[in-house]
Amino acid sequence: HDGAFKYYTKAAALGNISAHFNLSLMYRNGQCIKKDKKKEIYKFHLEEAAIGGHPIARNNLACQEEEDGRLDRAVKHWVIAANLGNDVSLRSLRKFIKKGLVGKEEYASALCRYQTAVDATKSHQRELAESFKAICEEKSSQSE
Repeated sequence: HDGAFKYYTKAAALGNISAHFNLSLMYRNGQCIKKDKKKEIYKFHLEEAAIGGHPIARNNLACQEEEDGRLDRAVKHWVIAANLGNDVSLRSLRKFIKKGLVGKEEYASALCRYQTAVDATKSHQRELAESFKAICEEKSSQSE
């Protein structure tokens, strides 16, 4: 992990959003470094990754805002993450409809954008890989 921290730090300094995301996790969990109890460094890296378009970072930022009691900001982050194709964020938004913090139109719009993002990641190779995986799983379960 020490080597990973060193290289993530260098990559983050060069603007790599995945490195920022991984550093946010390391600071949050105290891996290879002292845990960031004030959450300042953790949040910095999480925000950098989210701003850069990392959907899981955006979802995690929403969860942090929810934990901090800023529900309106959390909802905004979940909408953005859902628009990027993050299904966890979409489920969180659905929860907040019941609490009255998300309107049905806002959820419907996020759902449409989520589907568009998911559709954009589809490819013939991916479909073949999923079919192959299903066949392998079926054969595996038959041999048990």
